[in-house]
Amino acid sequence: MVEPDKVYDAACGIADENEAFRAYLKENADPDELDRQFHRLHEELFSSRDCCKCNNCCRIYAVALREDEAESISAFLGLSTPDFAERYLFRAAVGGYGIEGPCPFLQADGRCLIHACKPTVCKNYPPTNQPDRMGNLLHLFSLAAECPVVYEMIGRLKALYGYRPDQPGVKSHNRIV
Repeated sequence: MVEPDKVYDAACGIADENEAFRAYLKENADPDELDRQFHRLHEELFSSRDCCKCNNCCRIYAVALREDEAESISAFLGLSTPDFAERYLFRAAVGGYGIEGPCPFLQADGRCLIHACKPTVCKNYPPTNQPDRMGNLLHLFSLAAECPVVYEMIGRLKALYGYRPDQPGVKSHNRIV
């Protein structure tokens, strides 16, 4: 698996290939089967991966919070919700709150200070085991530049589909079902 500090360069190096593969999946993959494949790969790859050794997502993304999540985190930290908001949150343009990246709760050892009550978006990252991956391929493929596991998943999907980047214009009629 590609190292976390090298995944961005690796993904940029095959960005055109991944773009072509995404289009290939849109034309050739059965959406339900693609969901099953993503889910299986998610379970397989994350079962042997310690995300605390990477934390690219924690260093890169701002995280949207629901009000109840802000209240839960503030209580966990022993702060009032207004004090927590003033200290850690920004007001999102579309309403709600967010925590700016890099996450202030990422500790030096790679662990999450608020792991016990971390936001749903963090718990579900990356969303490779969620339904309707076909409808979200553009987002998922963009995550390959940050998450080594997503990068690996896309590579494995290419193998499963027999995708050959040297012949991106050739459409296969073999669908995995």
